[in-house]
Amino acid sequence: MTSERRRPTLIGLPYDASSSFQRGAADAPPLIRAALASPASNAWSELGIETGGVTALADAGDLELPPTGAARTMIEAGVRRVLDQDGRPIALGGDHSVTYPILRAIRPGWPDLTIVHLDAHPDLYPEFDGDPFSHACPFARIMEERLTDRLVQVGIRTMNEMQRIEAERHGVEVIDMPAWAGGQRPHIRGPVYVSVDIDVLDPAFAPGVSHREPGGLSVREVLTLLQSLPSPVVGADIVEFNPTQDPSGLTASVCAKLVKELAGHMLAGN
Repeated sequence: MTSERRRPTLIGLPYDASSSFQRGAADAPPLIRAALASPASNAWSELGIETGGVTALADAGDLELPPTGAARTMIEAGVRRVLDQDGRPIALGGDHSVTYPILRAIRPGWPDLTIVHLDAHPDLYPEFDGDPFSHACPFARIMEERLTDRLVQVGIRTMNEMQRIEAERHGVEVIDMPAWAGGQRPHIRGPVYVSVDIDVLDPAFAPGVSHREPGGLSVREVLTLLQSLPSPVVGADIVEFNPTQDPSGLTASVCAKLVKELAGHMLAGN
């Protein structure tokens, strides 16, 4: 796969059957789109790139997904279709389990790949409540199948002993919140896939999540990190936004902002 110009393309993944706590993330994609199209803002990214033009951000719509394991095969196939049509996927979840089938689609085209994973949780359990495909497990599956060469996790603040052992076993680079607060920053080389669990943010900035974990990153810190990434950004997902916990619409607006900046980065760098 070369870094030829590919159009950033939204694809909605309305799936939350692998959530371990609350349902609701399956309803997120249309609300993120609505916030993205809201006249409260405009389509220009902070990098000076217009993301709303007819040749800018595309939209492949939402997949129709059952609340079963069959959804994983359908997600992988849907993302492959975006790639086959010269798109660069920006997936709207949905719970975090969707990242595993996305990477199964992405990986064949990028033999040298880094994942930047922003999250309060490392999602490295071998299984959770008996489910190896839980939203608490996608990065265990990704590392086992060697779907990336490097996994860098930022914002972690819930790592228990089991997940620490798994991180060490898989060679995961973890910048937890104490390390971040102490000034540690990732040094990333491209190509890059970005996975943003919206609960990486402190709940003050994004209350609409199922697993609120105080003490997280600010929106500004996440934007600065995304804007600093090298090119190409070959794909991305924004997951775990739960609209049932977001009565003000604030979290939807934050998700839309992240979409716009990711799309702007893809269009600027390709």
